[in-house]
Amino acid sequence: MSEPELLPILGQQPRERSDAARNRDALMCAAQKLIDQCGVESVTMDAVAEAAGVGKGTVFRRFGNRAGLMARLLDESEAAFQASVISGPPPLGPDAAPRERLLAFGRARLVSNLANADLLLAASGADTGRSYAAYSFTATHVRYLLGQIGVGGDIALLATALLAPLEVPILRQQVNIEHMEVERIVAGWEDLALRIIRPVG
Repeated sequence: MSEPELLPILGQQPRERSDAARNRDALMCAAQKLIDQCGVESVTMDAVAEAAGVGKGTVFRRFGNRAGLMARLLDESEAAFQASVISGPPPLGPDAAPRERLLAFGRARLVSNLANADLLLAASGADTGRSYAAYSFTATHVRYLLGQIGVGGDIALLATALLAPLEVPILRQQVNIEHMEVERIVAGWEDLALRIIRPVG
């Protein structure tokens, strides 16, 4: 299995008119600024239109609905995350041993999912929030690393077992309801990963 490539659908938009590109950039910047200042819950199509200085119809034409806007913002974050996996510095990037990359990936994904939890949930009206293509990249990367490490067995299912604890509903329950420290969750995930790879390591 080869190293997964950066997904072309994330962060790469088709060619568009310059005024449309300016509107898109203004809307994305306005939405991100509102999230940074007030949180995801406060972001409405009206608020984004006002902050960007465009009509509300422009926002709806561009994103369809609020969930579509949230999904687009999520794609921007996902593209940056994928770029760090594909070509970023070690240990997350390619210039590290597969074992170290796997552990770094789990930590980075966990922290990223917690940071983007509200955005992921707000985007859930647009299919499943994070696109299937984004999940496919993640699963393919973990399978690739397990293969590089030399793990036997059903690598596809082992990768799923490693990714499931990093999903937002599980993380939010552990952090918000069970009041687990993030470092405890990270340590538990790393223990799981090491149990999977230890027999061949």
